[in-house]
Amino acid sequence: MLESSFIFLKGIGETTEQRLWSEGLTHWRQFLETSTALSIGPARKALYDREVERALDDLRRAQWRKVAGRFKAAHHWRLFEAFRKRTVFLDIETNGYPAGEGEITMVGLYGHHTMTTLVRHQNLTLDRLQDELSNYDLIVTFFGSGFDLPYLRASYPRLDLSHAHFDLCFAARRLGMRGGLKHIEMELGLSRSDDVQGLNGWDAVNLWHAWQAGDERAGETLRQYNEADVRNLEPLAVYLYQALRDRHGPVCN
Repeated sequence: MLESSFIFLKGIGETTEQRLWSEGLTHWRQFLETSTALSIGPARKALYDREVERALDDLRRAQWRKVAGRFKAAHHWRLFEAFRKRTVFLDIETNGYPAGEGEITMVGLYGHHTMTTLVRHQNLTLDRLQDELSNYDLIVTFFGSGFDLPYLRASYPRLDLSHAHFDLCFAARRLGMRGGLKHIEMELGLSRSDDVQGLNGWDAVNLWHAWQAGDERAGETLRQYNEADVRNLEPLAVYLYQALRDRHGPVCN
C-alpha cells in the first residue's frame, strides 16, 4: 500500500489518488514510467516525479523516518506492511492518575517476535525505554494518540517518540467498529487466557497497588494482562490494515 500511495504529494487528496489508480497508476514506478497522467497537468507531473523519486530513494536506503515524515498521521496505517520489521506494539499501565500527575507502572513492548515488559522500580527507565524504542520506526497502539503516547511524553519529556504511529482505535472507527479494545477483540474472535479474561484498565490499576502492598500474584496477573493487551494488537493491526487497504486502496492491491 505504501508504494501505491500518492496522497503525500502536495495537492493530492483521496479523490485524485483514486483517479490515478483508475488510470492504472497503482505504483510509484508506474507513475514515473508514464509521461502523462490525465488527473494532473504536465508541470505538476514533473514536480511530482521528483517527489516520488525522492520517496523511492528514501525507501531503498531504509530511511524509514524520512518516508514516514511525508505522510500525515491519519495515513500512517499505509506504512504498516512496508514497516513490518520495524514495528513495535506498545501498551502502558498506570497508577490511575492523569498524565502529568500519575505514574507509568508498566510498559509492554512486542517487536521482532519478542515480548519485553518494563516495570516501575525494576527496569523501567528513560534510557532503557529509549534503547528499546530505538529499534523501531512504527509504533502500533490502541488509542495511543489519546493515552499512551501523551502519558509517555509527560512522564519522560526527553523520550524520542518521533516514530510513525498506527492507532488501531481510529482505524477501527474508520471501518465502523465501536467499543474498546476488548470489545473489538471479542468481535474478531481474539482470545485471552482465563487468568486475565474480563479484566480492564481499572483492574490493572488495582493489581498494581495490590502488588506494591506485597501481593506477588497480583504482579504476575498484571504482567499477563499487559502482555495480552500488547500481543493482541498484532492480529488486530493485520486485520485493520487489510480492511483499510481493501476499502481505500487500489483494486489491484
